[in-house]
Amino acid sequence: MSWVTIILGLVAAERLGELFLARANTTALLARGAVERGAAHYPLIVALHAGWLIAIWFYAQGEPNWSWLAVYVVIEALRVWTLASLGRYWTTRIITLPGEQLVRRGPYRFIRHPNYAVVIAEIAVLPLVFHEIDVAIVFSLLNGAMLTWRIRVENQTLDARA
Repeated sequence: MSWVTIILGLVAAERLGELFLARANTTALLARGAVERGAAHYPLIVALHAGWLIAIWFYAQGEPNWSWLAVYVVIEALRVWTLASLGRYWTTRIITLPGEQLVRRGPYRFIRHPNYAVVIAEIAVLPLVFHEIDVAIVFSLLNGAMLTWRIRVENQTLDARA
């Protein structure tokens, strides 16, 4: 089994696990009266992330760059901190529960959207593990466009609650 298969398999397994957690959190929040905003762009986000992993797998060459892999592992630790800080409020969708206080612990003490900072870093760094500068650039640009849209919707949603 190749390094690309092992590493991307672990990343894909992590993402699938996150989708199950997000679905459970979303279901629980909606049952408590939460509402979803910006659902139209969600399938595009899923397609972007799936395409990113496929492109990395398709273009991967040679041995991984272990230094970039170490950077990616640090980014994943920040992801865990971000998700743990949101707890039951973390989801892959924009779900808002009227009347609830916004989370201001963990990395949310420092920046408004730490999860998006993590995603920006992930999309740029993981392709570099496999020497794929073009994949890093193309998907970073696509992700930037997608996050511009998503963050605008999310900020409108959060501002209404603040």
